[in-house]
Order: sequence, then C-alpha cells, then structure tokens
Amino acid sequence: MRLNRPEVFNAFSTEMALGFASELEAAHHRDDVRVVVLSGAGPAFSAGADISGGGGFDADTMPTANRMVRAVVACDKPVLAAVDGVAAGIGCSLALAADLQVAGPSASFLLAFTRVGLMPDGGSSATVAAAVGRARAMRMALLAEPLSAAEAYDAGLVSHLAPDDGFDALVDRVAGRLAAGPPLSYAATKRAVNAATLAGLEAALDREQAGQELLFRTADVAEGVAAFMERRRPTFRGR
Repeated sequence: MRLNRPEVFNAFSTEMALGFASELEAAHHRDDVRVVVLSGAGPAFSAGADISGGGGFDADTMPTANRMVRAVVACDKPVLAAVDGVAAGIGCSLALAADLQVAGPSASFLLAFTRVGLMPDGGSSATVAAAVGRARAMRMALLAEPLSAAEAYDAGLVSHLAPDDGFDALVDRVAGRLAAGPPLSYAATKRAVNAATLAGLEAALDREQAGQELLFRTADVAEGVAAFMERRRPTFRGR
C-alpha cells in the first residue's frame, strides 16, 4: 500500500485516510495477501494530517484516524512500514503501529502535534511508550524532537535500519520472508504480542480523541495552524 500524495508529502486528507482504512480492512480477509507493506511516494513517508485547509482533516475526522490505526493493529497479516523520509504526526503513528519498520537513511520520526497546540494521537501515546519507555516518549511528545533513522533504531522504536543504498533490498528481503512464512502462526503471534504490549491501546485512542476534540476548539490550535501556514513561530497563550 503506497501513500500517494507526494505533492504534499503524503499528508492525509479525509478521503485518503478512508481509502487507506478500507483497503487495509479488506486485506485482513484476503487469502491472497500474505504481508502488507506500507510506503510513501516521493521523498516522504507521510507528513501527517493535512491541516492546510484543503485536506478536510479536523476534529471531526479523529474517528477516521483511529480507524486507520485499528486496521493496522487488527490486520492478521504482518504489516511492514517502509519508511524513507519523514514520518510525522499521524504518519509517524501509523508507522509505529505496524508490526515491523524498515527505516531508510533519510527516515525521521516526529510526533509534531505540540507544534500546533495539539496532542499525540493515532495511539502513539501507547505505542511509543511501549517501545522506548516513558522518558523518551515524553521527550518526543512534549518537545516534538525528531529522531533520525539511526536514533530510532538505537532507541528500539523501529525494527530494522537499512544501510546506505540498501533500503529497497532490505524491504524486499523482510517482506519476502514474511510472505513465505506461516500465516496462522503470524496471526496468533501478532495477537499475543499486541495483547501483552498494547493492552491499553483502545483506551489510549479514546483518550487521544477526546483530548484532540477539546484542543481543536482552543485559540492555541488556531494560532498554531495559522503559524504553520504563515511559516512563523506560534505564540501560545493557554487559551
């Protein structure tokens, strides 16, 4: 599955998010699908939600964002995120919800939400903490500091780090091994590991949705989005 809005760095519009969720939900039931590979067209994996005004992504679309993450986690086929370029916001959340991640040399992982006065969503308050611990999760979430591919791998945030000029080959190798593996065993393994490590995911999605819906109504978010569009530093006033 390729995210294909390269002109906006694969930022999610409502239409794109609905299509993504539907396609992944369908893959769950297809016997001819043995592995799902998520990738992005162009120089980015995904810059996150399209908040430019043309994508239709706002508080009302939070259930759609959560539906995408639920589809990734619930799919009984292995889901591999092939990330070369930025994975930010909901794009980062989706990559980290995947079962495995191959990070290319230009990959970076960014929970950018606080830059516009929002909070992490897409289950990232659960998935990041499960992968790297509370302190590193707080640093990513509060300070919106990007992690490079090497930093993400060293922190345990992603499963594979591709060498220079070896990204495509590594993606193909991991995907090929998954496609040739035992599908029933993989499905059972996913359910067991997710139950052990992401037992709080549903509650996290609900908390994130409630928090985002409140934040979208604040003056700080209006200022954050305006500053993003005007390419300036926002001034947040806690209102």
